[in-house]
Amino acid sequence: MNTVLISSARLVLPNHPLNGEEIDILIQDGKIVDIGKKLKQSGSDLKVIEAKGCIVSAGFFDLNANIGEPGYETKEDVATGTAAAAAGGFTAIAVQPNTDPAVHSRAEVALLVNAAKGNLVDVYPIGAISKKREGKEMAELYDMKSNGAVAFSDGNHSLQEAGLMGRALLYAKGFDGLIISFALDASMSGDNQMNEGVMSTFLGMKGSPNLAEALMVSRDLFLAEYNDAPIHFTTISTAESVDLIKKAKAKGIKVTCDVAAHQLVFTDDHVASFDSNYKVCPPLRTKTDVKALLKGLKDGVIDAIVSQHTPHEIEFKNVEFHIAKNGITGLQTALPLAIRAGMTAEAIVEKMAVGPRKVLGMEVPKFEVGETANLVVFDMNATWIFNAESNRSKGTNNPLMGQDLQGKVNLVINNNKLIVN
Repeated sequence: MNTVLISSARLVLPNHPLNGEEIDILIQDGKIVDIGKKLKQSGSDLKVIEAKGCIVSAGFFDLNANIGEPGYETKEDVATGTAAAAAGGFTAIAVQPNTDPAVHSRAEVALLVNAAKGNLVDVYPIGAISKKREGKEMAELYDMKSNGAVAFSDGNHSLQEAGLMGRALLYAKGFDGLIISFALDASMSGDNQMNEGVMSTFLGMKGSPNLAEALMVSRDLFLAEYNDAPIHFTTISTAESVDLIKKAKAKGIKVTCDVAAHQLVFTDDHVASFDSNYKVCPPLRTKTDVKALLKGLKDGVIDAIVSQHTPHEIEFKNVEFHIAKNGITGLQTALPLAIRAGMTAEAIVEKMAVGPRKVLGMEVPKFEVGETANLVVFDMNATWIFNAESNRSKGTNNPLMGQDLQGKVNLVINNNKLIVN
């Protein structure tokens, strides 16, 4: 990447003096060399990106993505996962430890860090809280942190042992580590297929009640308060969770949370089609829950929107609903879903670029002369077709496949690399 001029894009970045204004950005060898209006530049190596009507902001950051490597490369590997991330506007992803072996020691953390070197998309491993994600014995958290892990979670295994969760919170607190809770009481949810409610009764399928999530949120909030330790809840899905976290924040507990983009649009009504691409965990909830989640985003209770990108081979999804695996390939559709949910450009940037980095205590990329360019340019109104040709993931398990989507990522720049869609 030599010299790039992004022309006439509207900057959306909180607290920036040019926030909301139409600007030009000149980038040379990966660095911002000029910012202003109607910049004049020429040269044989100059690439001009006309961005009239588009938004430019710090690159999106995903706090919850599943990349199969190591062990499940047939689902996704670092190369395809980061390609899907870049196509979705993400310049960084935090990857879950749902692998084989689990990311539960310095070896797996180092593998991921090395595999992603030189990539446009920064990859940040999330280490497992417990060895093998079995919820029995604490993993070497500090060792993983020292080698590049940015937080700790047992991924899609909810930690059922309260004592272990309490010890993890206390231990991680000592070296500024962050524990991420996937809130699900297994004894309440059982072998569920969807949300428990009117629709599950109508369809005759076992459901997981809101209570299964709320009980675990409540427990972990008590543990975080008792140990005076920070905690982050990932992919909350219920009105009860929003209310509990709102009260905890007001009380001064160090808590943050995120929501999956698909939970802002889809409901358990979509399950009536028995399309297994709507089978996710936590399950799609009711319209009342969706309304509470959107209000939680608006009120600042929910800090970030995540993709919960979970690709699967076709044999795990193109089957009967009750035996299909949970998950959606969400990296490329997070932006269109946020737009469909009614979010403004400012809210999208806050919840997909700024908020996620704040959760991890990371600096938000700066739009200043001399700084490394880390940005996304996207069009809130442009449409595109999500199909086999535009899909960058190995997985095709997404209910939006084959549809026209509103909200298009035009380009991403990071680490002196540029990708134009």
